[in-house]
Amino acid sequence: MTASSRDTIETGPSDVKQPILRVSGLRKTYQTGGRELSVLSGVDLSLERGDTLAIVGPSGSGKTTLLGLCAGLDEASAGSVELDGTALGPLGQDERAALRNRLVGFVFQSFQLIPTLTALENVLVPLELRGESGGRKEAEGLLAEVGLGDRLHHYPLQLSGGEQQRVALARAFIHRPKILFADEPTGNLDAGTSGPIVEMLFRLNREAGTALVLVTHDPVLASKARRVITMSGGMIVSEEVHCED
Repeated sequence: MTASSRDTIETGPSDVKQPILRVSGLRKTYQTGGRELSVLSGVDLSLERGDTLAIVGPSGSGKTTLLGLCAGLDEASAGSVELDGTALGPLGQDERAALRNRLVGFVFQSFQLIPTLTALENVLVPLELRGESGGRKEAEGLLAEVGLGDRLHHYPLQLSGGEQQRVALARAFIHRPKILFADEPTGNLDAGTSGPIVEMLFRLNREAGTALVLVTHDPVLASKARRVITMSGGMIVSEEVHCED
């Protein structure tokens, strides 16, 4: 399959007015030491296709938990999450995984690279999970774009933390997702490297119409998103909307 044929990811709902992400009454609690710990409390959120959203707030405010629930990586205690019109709650693990592979790119804070695969092989994993072949040239191009054109055949342990994060970014872009979730995407990068990575994130948004949801402590990165929500104590306490140029 060519790169251009991957630009449109086929999903069930086709109504372009349908938000790519809808969150209603979302709660997440854990049992710890015989008591209930509430991490998220009644979060409501909607994101239109192609929009950009930054989630900010102090450590422990629920940002990463919200990101994982929205991406279908965890199950909510109450409330609902819809991705491209499909409710995640009724889906089994395999069904959620298939939906994520069609729609979602995810950049983890811990990279989640497969240690026995090279940088190039790690980037190709999402295509292989979809049964696609022929993406090697595109994967090489993405790695070159993040400054790793000379690290194609290096394994994760042979790469620095910042280099591993750039591999993870290239992997998240390879199948041109409809929505990209990124947890501190510039957290392990120096100032010289983070600028091109941020530009790459927002270029994907502009050119492929990919919606971006970014958890970040970086005020410069947050300011580039059209919407910024602030979380505290597991709740959204404020929202700022930036005017588009």
